[in-house]
Amino acid sequence: MEQAQEGAGAGGDDVTGRRVGTDAGNGTALELLVHGVGGTTPADMLDDPRTVRITGDHIAAVFRRAEDADAESRPEDYRGRPVPEAYVWCNLTSGNGTRALWLLLLPFMVVNLAHWMRPAAHGRIRTVRLYGLLLRLAGLTLTVLLVAAACEVALDLVAWQCAGTRACAERHTWLGFLSPEMSDGGWWSPPGRRLALAAAVPAVLTGLLWYLSLRTWRAYESQQPMDRESEHEDEPGRTALGRPGFWYGRRLVARLRAAHTAAGLLTIAAAVGTPAARFDRRAGGPALLDTLGCALEGALVAGAVAMVAVVCRRGRSENRIDRELDAHLVRRLPLAALLLFVLSLLYGGWARPEWTSGGRLAGDLTFGGIALAQGLLVVALAVVAHRLHRSRPDTRAAMRGLGGPAVAMLACALGGVMSGGVAQRVSDWMDGTGSFLDGPPVLLTWQASVIPPLLVVVLLMCAALARHTLRLARAERDAVERDHPGETGDHGRTRRIAITRALATLTDRAPLLVAVTSAATLLLGAGALVGALATDQVPGEAARGTYAAVQGAAQTAQALGSWLTGLGFILFVTWGRRAYKDASARRTIGILWDVGTFWPRAAHPFAPPCYAERAVPDLTWRMATWTRATGGRLVISGHSQGSVLAAAASWQLEPSVRRRVALLTYGSPLERLYGRWFPAHFGPAALASLHAEVDCWRNLYRPTDPIGGPVRLPGGSGPAVDRAPLKDPLTYGRTALHPLPAPILGHSDYRADPAFAEERARLLARLRPEVPAPRHTGGAASSVPAADDADGGC
Repeated sequence: MEQAQEGAGAGGDDVTGRRVGTDAGNGTALELLVHGVGGTTPADMLDDPRTVRITGDHIAAVFRRAEDADAESRPEDYRGRPVPEAYVWCNLTSGNGTRALWLLLLPFMVVNLAHWMRPAAHGRIRTVRLYGLLLRLAGLTLTVLLVAAACEVALDLVAWQCAGTRACAERHTWLGFLSPEMSDGGWWSPPGRRLALAAAVPAVLTGLLWYLSLRTWRAYESQQPMDRESEHEDEPGRTALGRPGFWYGRRLVARLRAAHTAAGLLTIAAAVGTPAARFDRRAGGPALLDTLGCALEGALVAGAVAMVAVVCRRGRSENRIDRELDAHLVRRLPLAALLLFVLSLLYGGWARPEWTSGGRLAGDLTFGGIALAQGLLVVALAVVAHRLHRSRPDTRAAMRGLGGPAVAMLACALGGVMSGGVAQRVSDWMDGTGSFLDGPPVLLTWQASVIPPLLVVVLLMCAALARHTLRLARAERDAVERDHPGETGDHGRTRRIAITRALATLTDRAPLLVAVTSAATLLLGAGALVGALATDQVPGEAARGTYAAVQGAAQTAQALGSWLTGLGFILFVTWGRRAYKDASARRTIGILWDVGTFWPRAAHPFAPPCYAERAVPDLTWRMATWTRATGGRLVISGHSQGSVLAAAASWQLEPSVRRRVALLTYGSPLERLYGRWFPAHFGPAALASLHAEVDCWRNLYRPTDPIGGPVRLPGGSGPAVDRAPLKDPLTYGRTALHPLPAPILGHSDYRADPAFAEERARLLARLRPEVPAPRHTGGAASSVPAADDADGGC
């Protein structure tokens, strides 16, 4: 990524304005290369160390070789070859070290992914909207859970329990000014004022999330796509990715940001004000404070209702570029919540001489309510997803259309693990001997205790998958030998190739692992909630008096679960810190976001931003302006995630421009991952429509590739897109041309395969400046020989 910027600097100026359009109608062909996951440099993509930036900035840009910078003014030099360009977008996801902090937003990203996993449906608008509404509510519970966890740590464990216990305060002398005994009744020692001061921690967290969302909103969601007329939505196979406003979520994210910010502030206000109001309701308490407490609680309930109503409003307007902004709502809702927050601090900090802190704050009720709401939302989401899937069954859809509810369940579990891990680690740190404090809420301990049995289930599933993979590897050995007939056998090399092929199939078994894990998480989470509410004791205490085996298992699960939750959070923080300092680790995390942040923020505004809202308009503008200015035609060539961007950008083009585009994909997850997990947007009908609307589409894949695969178009269109699987390695043994063993390439270096040059030449031969060649024919109008078309031409 850094080298990409250096290449831009070496090339000098943005030359678009003085290059494009100098010879309109010259028919020059353009090859637009789009890299995949992890990124690369312009020099590597263009096979030339001397590159110049044609258009764009240091974040995402189009590059050319220096000798091709003025290609439009010399069309005669490019009669038999295209002008190569490289679109470099890696800095959208793997730029500076602060991106590593996005790891802490992982649950928000996962629930946002679930929003786009709904099954394909036709004519069920209300059911589709209900699906989106349930995901937005699930995202809201995750925000409340995160802020409630911060309140648990700062308000309950530190300010209420530790500062209110002399032994704990003496152990942590920095809390002395909050302790009634150590400060001799200092100004900050009353419980209400301690809570008000500690509220600064979750308030800063909420403010940080608001700021990050606002900053990325201005950088990503505010990038306008091309304005055009919406195409007919009732045509079969029409995907929402082709709608003019799909990649412009500015209005929705602003509205959700206001609601989630208000949710965070109201959660903190309730954590400060509710204990004080409960104390004021005692018999003989001051009537004025009791009245104020009731009024404050009523205002908090009204604010919560208003906030939920904003989240429940219709989500996205995609049929047009929605430039409106609910300015009054976006400003007034957070300000009203901030006002209630300040009033809660003033009310909670009022002097109450008889008030002392003891036990826990009302954390069990809060976390129990969140867990119950999340479970009910996931179950309702599963019912809605099942109904959508039944209306339009798709045999390739992951988990029979239940991928979204399963992933939403995992998002809630991630949020619970991170929240419980923080609370447990802080409790252990504050109370080293385990005798000073009551500790975190009982429910968090129960939730931590179900992690060991959940890990056992996952490990058993992994063992079964490993056993199946070994069997498949043995079966693949014969296939490897058939692919390389007449060559001297090498058992070691055959075994390595067969194992690589077998491991590549694990991607297709991911739905089974996700299904089992999410189902086990739901059942164990329900058991933890029931156990906590029924016993009001941690598992080890609740099992006392039962069978010795049960008691031992409960105590072991409790101890091990507490350790695992803390370890999980520490790993998150450690990985984020390492990525901040280490560019290679930062690049690895960037790869995770390349896959996880392709989709717009429709369920959670605090999720990492959607890079496609910048990349897809970039590619669309580039392709449209090229064809309009030069009259030429182009091949857009995408590897891995770049093929997904290429397809999404092609859908955004005007139909007349789309017909002048050829698509070459390799190592593409379009069907294998996106088609199965996001069937409403990349299902068979959507991919078939893309094939019918572009000039030609060819796809390359290898049996050793764990990510890329065939497109598998229905009917007779499959061979027209998918080339037969490429050999990997290119040569089995040593030959005169390849005296050294060829590597097993898997997902990388597709352009080194001769098949890539062959397919590119076939596409360019079709891209003449006159009339597009007939589709699915081998007649005289086609520039590709009939024999080639018989092998699977467009």
